[in-house]
Parts: sequence; C-alpha cells; structure tokens
Amino acid sequence: MDFQLSIGALLMTLLSHMTSALEVPLDPKVLEGLPQPPTITLQSPKDYIFDPRENIVIHCEAKGKPHPSFSWTRNGTHFDVEKDSKVLMKPGSGTLVIDISGEKAEAYEGTYQCTAHNDHGTAVSNNIVIRQSRSPLWSKERIEAITVQLGISLVLQCRPPAGLPPPVIFWMDNNFQKLPLDKRVSQALNGDLYFSNVLAEDTRNDYICYARFPHTQTIQQKQPISVTVQETNPAREQGPGFLTPLGATSTKMVLRGETLQLECIAEGLPTPDMSWQKDGGELPTSRVSFLNYKKTLKISDVGEADAGDYTCTATNRLGTADHVIKVTVKAAPFWISAPRNLILAPNETGILTCRVSGDPKPEIRWFVNGILLENAPEDHTRKVDDDTVILSNVQSGSSAVYQCNASNEFGYLIANAFVNVLAEPPRVLTPPNQVYRVITNSPSLLDCATFGSPIPTITWFKDGKISIKSGDPYVIHENGTLEINVAQSQNSGKYTCIATNNLGIKENHVFLEVKEPTRILKQPEYKVVQRGMSAVFECKVKHDPSLVPTMTWLKNNGELPDDERFEVDTDSLVIKDVMDEDEGTYTCIMNTSLDQDSASAMLTVVEATPTPAIVYEKPDPATDLELTDQTERSVQLTWIPGDEHNSPTQKFLIQYEDLLHQPSVWVNMTEVPGTSTTAHLNLSPFIYYSFRVLAKNQVGYSQPSQASRQYRTNPAAPDDNPSDVHGEGTEPGNLVISWRSLTGFQSNGPGLEYKVLWRQKDVDQEWSSTTVANVTQVVVTGTPIFVPYEIKVQSLNDYGSGPEAEVIIGYSGEDLPTSAPDDVLVLVHNSTLAEVHWEPVSAHSIRGKLKGYKVYYRRERGLHKTEEEADQESQDQVLTFSGNSTEGSLPGLQPYSLYNLFIRVLNSKGEGPPSPDKQFETPEGVPGPPSFLNVLNPSLDSLTLEWGPPLNNNGRLIGYTLKYQPVNNTVEMGPVKMMEFPVNETTVTLDNLNSSVLYKFDLSAKTIKGAGANTTREASTVMETTVPSRHVDIATQGWFIGLMCAIALLILVLLIVCFIKRNKGGKYPVKEKEEAHQDPEIQPMKEDDGTFGEYSDTEDHKPLKGSRTPSNGTVRRDESDDSLVDYGEGGDGQFNEDGSFIGQYSGKKEKDTHEGNESSEAPSPVNAMNSFV
Repeated sequence: MDFQLSIGALLMTLLSHMTSALEVPLDPKVLEGLPQPPTITLQSPKDYIFDPRENIVIHCEAKGKPHPSFSWTRNGTHFDVEKDSKVLMKPGSGTLVIDISGEKAEAYEGTYQCTAHNDHGTAVSNNIVIRQSRSPLWSKERIEAITVQLGISLVLQCRPPAGLPPPVIFWMDNNFQKLPLDKRVSQALNGDLYFSNVLAEDTRNDYICYARFPHTQTIQQKQPISVTVQETNPAREQGPGFLTPLGATSTKMVLRGETLQLECIAEGLPTPDMSWQKDGGELPTSRVSFLNYKKTLKISDVGEADAGDYTCTATNRLGTADHVIKVTVKAAPFWISAPRNLILAPNETGILTCRVSGDPKPEIRWFVNGILLENAPEDHTRKVDDDTVILSNVQSGSSAVYQCNASNEFGYLIANAFVNVLAEPPRVLTPPNQVYRVITNSPSLLDCATFGSPIPTITWFKDGKISIKSGDPYVIHENGTLEINVAQSQNSGKYTCIATNNLGIKENHVFLEVKEPTRILKQPEYKVVQRGMSAVFECKVKHDPSLVPTMTWLKNNGELPDDERFEVDTDSLVIKDVMDEDEGTYTCIMNTSLDQDSASAMLTVVEATPTPAIVYEKPDPATDLELTDQTERSVQLTWIPGDEHNSPTQKFLIQYEDLLHQPSVWVNMTEVPGTSTTAHLNLSPFIYYSFRVLAKNQVGYSQPSQASRQYRTNPAAPDDNPSDVHGEGTEPGNLVISWRSLTGFQSNGPGLEYKVLWRQKDVDQEWSSTTVANVTQVVVTGTPIFVPYEIKVQSLNDYGSGPEAEVIIGYSGEDLPTSAPDDVLVLVHNSTLAEVHWEPVSAHSIRGKLKGYKVYYRRERGLHKTEEEADQESQDQVLTFSGNSTEGSLPGLQPYSLYNLFIRVLNSKGEGPPSPDKQFETPEGVPGPPSFLNVLNPSLDSLTLEWGPPLNNNGRLIGYTLKYQPVNNTVEMGPVKMMEFPVNETTVTLDNLNSSVLYKFDLSAKTIKGAGANTTREASTVMETTVPSRHVDIATQGWFIGLMCAIALLILVLLIVCFIKRNKGGKYPVKEKEEAHQDPEIQPMKEDDGTFGEYSDTEDHKPLKGSRTPSNGTVRRDESDDSLVDYGEGGDGQFNEDGSFIGQYSGKKEKDTHEGNESSEAPSPVNAMNSFV
C-alpha cells in the first residue's frame, strides 16, 4: 500500500515536470549537436496485399541523431537484404523494393518488421504481413436445372472461390446485363440470389454469378443456372417466413470501429415488407442506413453501445414474422494514451505510460530497444507496473527506445517512445535585444523562450537591478513569458531574463517601449461648398513622435474616387472643382504601427454663385535648386518657387534621374505641400542622383525646373530581398523556386546575386543552397511527391548580404492520385434525384492539392422489360464536388432506370483511379406525354383517335386517360367527358358527336405514380381541309337565320294587314277611287322569286303622297317596295279608325320637295329575308 501511494505521488510530480520537458525546440541552431534516439516516421500498413504484377514496396522511414541504420526480420528471423539480388533497400532509408518479375511471388510472403538503430536506441515498426492477392478459378461443378412452382420462394447459391481479398459478387445474364433486383429479388451479403416468391417472368436459363477480384481486376464466372417456373399449379398466398437467417434467433459479433451489417431475407406471397428495431433502445440515426430494400441494416463506426438484440420483422397482409439477432461488440486494442517521448536530465525521474483498452482486455508487454523487457539486461533504476514504466535517477548514456505492445485475439498495437537523457546548459531561444512596442494602457508580453536539461528556471530583472516577482502588475508564465497587464510609460526600459540550471546560466535582454496613443486634435468639420469651388477638410493629429503615422481618407466608408481633384496632404484633404457627386461623409483615419484614430464630417454641395472671370495659368518653374545636409542616405533640397498666376500652388513634385542605371528617365520621388520650399530626400546607395522640381496648381503642372547638380551615393549591401518568392513543382519530382528580381535601384551595389536556400519541412535535414545571378528561378530535382519545403531567397552583392530572408512554404510537384474513394453509397430520394456518399481518400494518396471529387454517372438502360437493351445514346454525366466533400446530389435522373456510377479524386495534376462501379436504380415516375395523337375518319357525328405510347415510360404503363369536350363559339368550353383505356389499346372511335362542332382532345398516359403530361389535339366533325375556326360568322348560324326569318314574316303580316285595312276604307271618296283602280301596291308575289309584282300606274299617274316617282313616269322595282313611311310611319299620312288611308285628304300642307326626297324607305321584307339566306 505504501508503495502504491509513493508511486501515485511520484506520478503527480513527474507529470507536471514532463509537461515542459517533452518538447524539443525546432530551432535548427538548437537541434544541431543534440543526440536523439530513432523515431519511426513512415511505415507500411499492418496488412499489405500486393499485386504479383508489380514490385513489392515495404516502407520504413525514421529520423534520429545520428541518422539511424536499418535492418529487417522476416517471420521472426533476420532477413539479409544484401544476399538477395531481387531486394533493394533505398539509400538513407529502410524502405524495401522487391522485384518479383520472373520470380515466384509466394516466396516473399511473410511477416516483416523493420528496425531503426543508432547509438541512442532502437525503434521497431509494426509487424507487416505481406500476402499476394489471389483470384482462384471456380471449382467445376454440375449445375442441375431448377423447376419451381409459381409463388414459391427460391435461393440460387453462388459460393464463389475464396480470394484475397474477397471478391465482389454480382449476378448477370448471358448478355452481361445485371439482373434487376427489387423488394422481391435480392442478393444476400454472401452473394446468393434470393426470390421471396417466383413469378412466371423469372423463367430463364442464364442466371450467372460473377466474382470480381479487386486487386487483379479479374472476373470469374460460375456456370449458368436454369430456372423454370411452372404455372399449372400456382402456390397459394402465404404469410412471411425467413430464408436467412434461419431459426428464431441468431448471433453476430462485430469489432469496435467497424461497420455492422445485419441481414434478413424473407419469403412470402405477396412479397413481405421489412422493418428493424433495437430492443430496449433507439437506432443511432446518424450512423444507420438501410440497404437492399430494408433487408440489410448497416451501422457504421460501431461502439460498445451498439451491442444488443436487433429484431427484423417481415410483414404482408397474411401476417408477420420476427427474427432476433443478438449482436456482441468486441474490440481490438485501441489507445487511450500512447507513451510519449521523454527528455530527461541526469538524475531526473520519468514515467512512460501505455494506456489501452479492448475487449477482451489487452495484454501489455514492454520492450526496450526491440528486446522484451524480461530478457533485457537488468536495470535497477527501472520499474514496471503493468502499463507504466518508472525510470528513476537516469544517467547519461542510458537513452533508449521503449516499445509498448498491447494485444488481444483481435489485434495488436505497437508504440515507440524514446527516453533521451541530455545534459544541456540553458539556451535562450528568444532573439537578443528584441524591442517590444505597445501603446499606453494596453497589455504587453515579453518572451523568454528557453531550452535546457534540466529545465531552466527563469527569473526577470528590470534595468539590470530590479527583480520582478509575479504579482500586480506583472505575471510570469510557466514558459517564461513576462506579462504586464496595463503598460504605463514608467514600464519602459530594459528587461533581462535569466535562465538557470545546474549546468549553467544564460541571460537575454529585451526592451519595452510604451508609446503615447494616437489622437485627432482637430477633427474635420461639416462643409457647405458651392459647385466648382474647393473643399478643405482638416485633420490634425497628435501621435508618439517615434511612430510613423499614415493618414487615410475614406468617402462613405469606401476608398476615395480615383480622381486627381482629390488631394491628400499630411493633415488635410482638398477636393478641387467640387461636383454634386462629391457629397457624402469623409473620414480621416490616422494609423501607426501600433494604433489608430478616426473622425468624420459631411460635405454638402450647393449651386455656384457667378464670379468675375479670372485668368488662370500654370505656375512658372522653380529656380535655384540647392543640395544641403548631405549624408550617405539623405540630402536636403531647397528651391525658389515661380509665379503662381492667380492659382495658388497646391504641391511640389520632386523627381530624380539615375544617371548610372536609367539615364534620361525621370522618376517621381516625393511630393511636398505648395507652401514648402524644402524637401528632405531619403536616398539609396550606388545611385548617381540629379533632382528637379515641378509645381502644380489648379490649372496643372509647371514645366520642370533645371536639374540640380549630381549627387552620388556609395555602394552598400542590399537593403531588400527579392519579392514574390514562390515554390511550386511543375512536374513530379521537382520544385521550381521563383522570385521577382531587384531593380538596379535596389541592388545598392555591383555584383548582384541571389542565394537560394531550401529544405523539406518538418524533416531533420540541413538547408540546401545555390547562388545564382541574372535569373529569376531555380529548379530543384529529385524531390518527393508534393511535400512542403521551406524556402528562402536572399540578395547579396560585392558589399555584403541583404537582410535575413523570410521563410516561405512551397510544395514540390504533384502527381496523379493513387487511390479511389471507398464505401460508395447511393441513396435514391425519388425518381429524379439521388444522393451519393463516399469515404474520402487518405491524404497521402492524393499526392497533391485536393481539388475535389468527380462523380461520373451514366444511364445504362431502363428497367422496363421493353428497355432491357443498354442505352447506347446515353452519355456520361459528370459532377464535380469541390474540397474534401463526402457527399453530393445527382439531379435530373430519368425515372425507372438503371444507372452506373464511379468516383475519382481530383488534384491539380488530374484525376485518380475510379472507384468500383456502383449501380443504382431510380423508382417509377409519371410518364411523358403520348408520342402522337392523330384524328382519323372524321364524319358528321363521329371520328377515330389513334395514339402512340410515350417516348419515356418512366415506369410500367397501366393505361391511358382521354378527356374531350366541345369548343363553343366563344372562349367557353363545353362539358368534359373522360374515358379510360388499358395499356394495350391505342385507338378508339367516338360516336354520337354533334355535327359541325370543334372538339378538344386531351390524352395522357399513366403509371402507378400517376398521370403524365397531356398530348392535345383539336378536330371537328365536319370534313374540312382546314381546322374550323373558333370565330364563326354569325350570319351563317342556324339560330340567327331563324330569328331573321321570324322578323321578316312578322313585317310581312303587318304589311298585309295594312293593305286589307286600306281596302276596307268606305267613308271617304277615295274608297271608290281605290275600288275603280285596283291598287298595284298589293299585287300578288311572283311565284318564281317570291318578290312583289311590278307597280303599275296606267290609269292614275298621280303617286301617293310621299312616294318617290322617277322622271320617266315609272317606278323602278327597287324603289317600288312598300314602305311604312308611305303609310303614315314616316310622314303625315294617317289611318282612320277603320284602317283606311286618309293622308292624301287630311288637309295637311304638302312637304317641300327636298323634304320628300330625303324621306327614308324601309327595305322590302322579302329582300330583308333574302339577305339572311
């Protein structure tokens, strides 16, 4: 008990110590000379199945100081690589390349283990089992023909040969077409073909099971199976039962992390539906999927909670059946906490822990330098307690690599962890004399990164004498960083951190500068400016004098317009010739390298007020240019301004000419306000300067001034390194390092060259370098495929090197991906949309920058029996899903079709190999419109319709629906009649239709999903060469003709009555006159044309009052028709009470001639009738 307590206390002490002791700094200056035991960095997978057509490559890479040597064991004994001419070990690596061409590949099968060794220990790889892929032939067997009654269940066994890895099973016919699978017919996980009940259509003699072996890409075929379904004595309907698994219960074991697949296939008539549930719990919806029409339950990434009883239920209308599958979850060993590397100082104590779990509980064995700890030399400083190794008072020279091996019946784990005993005096990794700058009242962090063994103790001093302790306002962190919560000006000064251990002491100095904050003292003010005038916004700022301020102006929170009318000075913004669009909010922002301040103001533009014309001209050039205060890197230029010509000088532009590198080329150097006459000019080395000045006012720039005298600066080392440095491979195995060269102005001296340095990132190796001149790129060859490189390009000339170059990260050349996505799964949502899921490929197999995944899919054929032939016109469709996608949607699918799909991963170089073909089916949908609808043999009361099936059935057609209705003379439609037809009927004759009527016909096909789109035609029952128009002439319609005839007949009757009444008039002398002279007005109608007889006036030539008489004394036929006007309706004539006409003797005054001529005549009733016939 006391021992256990001491162990616990020791563990707590060491864990706090190990937190910082485990990390080795990556600074190459620190790593130089530090010994390090070997560490395995790359190894092949535990189970390696190789293709006998290719070389065997077994990877083993390791790092260490010194670089380790490598050896191998095969089947537990030493494998002498040098004695086998077919085996090559790569230089500087443990990777084996075995050339098996012309050899028996089986000779190299076995269990391999790699050992990496140097002076400080030995690391070992996993046990790598090497096996050859196999695709054996199908054993010969005699296949008996099968005869089965209609409605009975059936199982066709596949029983493929055992391959390595196991083959993929599928069933096809003699035409290499996959057999359609559905709820009734399904393929089990073992490859057998199950029929829940057989139909007559299942009779065929070419049920063929195929086995595809993935590694060798070979396909083996079983002998065809013949099945005959007898229909003479069909089976009755029966309730569900299970074809597999058998019995009421079964068991299934699955390992943690793997995928669980449970399968239940039922028989029954009608075909049962399947459902699943977990007893006493819910199915994990995020990890569950149903396959094979719910006959298979799939649970991914199985955990202990997935153990239990799963019930599958088969249901049809005759009943249900249940089967319980008892699932147990075991586990191969898995890490809870793998042992970590230890770096200890002499006499320190460390602990290695190897915490694993598994079911059954794994057995843990410890090794040191590849030797079982029990067989290793005894070491009294080492104690083993199950999963823990305690190392007490370690000494120099006791560095080693420990291996933890955890195993159970389902697998094993091996982890290497080195114990590196170092005695190193303190080193400070923070650069010396580093300056930290902060703003008053902000926090500050002063770094003191150290390395040493034992771990150094850090102490801080200010100004070399004041010891700093943790507490307000200081905090000293565990990594040595000193934090000042709220920095004040009195905190400025020199800080010293001292790192101490028992091997020495090291100090480092850093400096803290607390700066005054930046503040805007005079903010810009609201301005109202006339159009065409200038607006000036002032923005005066107070800032720390040691900080360089930068003024930025914004308009409406965006950049200022790219317009020369906007001029920005050090403390103002001037807008010349203001326009309406210049209105807005202007903001000045003053930035320093540490902080910023901002302020805003509005500008309003108003109508301009007329002003007297003033003549403006460009300013005159400046004169008397002088150079003063000359130094190596600066000079003062002064001048006398020229005449401004009524427009104030806004600014002066200073230009320079480099007579050494670019003679006769003037370059803009700087600008100063128009009120200044001096400029302080910063210069570069190795330049022959001449200067000139241009003045600018509102009109424009002046002519350049006369050039100043020449001023030469001395050469110096470069101040800059090349810009735009890139590292990118253009092809596998190379790295192209490119940059933008310095200009002659930037070279600072003669002999400009570039030192190019590179090394592989995160790999323990020295910088490689080359020095070049007059080029902008270097090509590095022999690089690994797509690995990161650290790259630097430094400039140098005859006077020295430029500043330390910045490290940028580039990548060597890409190559095509080597693997395809796994576990492709297609979920069909509806008849036109599916969703595809896949497992992403491993990062190392991408061999480049991942661009995404390309999904290729193609419609193979329709599922209808009339479409069993492959769709020759179908083309591959491609969808690209960018990034590390694992799923995507496939829209626009054709219903009731069989699709084939595969996926490729895509990098910048191209596409990888395709995933195994995945086939899926889309369910039925509504059909397309009938292909045609023709009208045949129209007659007065009947016509015949003929149609064709849809071009796209999208399922199994179950019939047609015809709707038809008459089209009235208006836009209204008549009542709709509907007829249903079976699928095999494509013509119908419609009787009892109305004659001369236009009909509209709508015909649609339908599947079990419903009716599809209509095919519409219009036709009339009247035989015409053209389609009758909906807009029919009203004068040709029967109802209108009848109405007009009735009106005409009524008028005729009225006229006859009038004449009869007139003849009966005997109270006045006119009656005798009428009797003596028969009135021609009432002549009988002619028999031939139905018109009235011609008017005769032989005895009395006096016309009636109001009649129209031609000049020749006769009355024309078209003017002699009786008019109601002549009988009192249109004139003054009247009928007396007995109906006789008295208008001629009424004593009324006769009308004027022109009035009588203008009286209207009513048309003859007979003529009126004729006009409507």
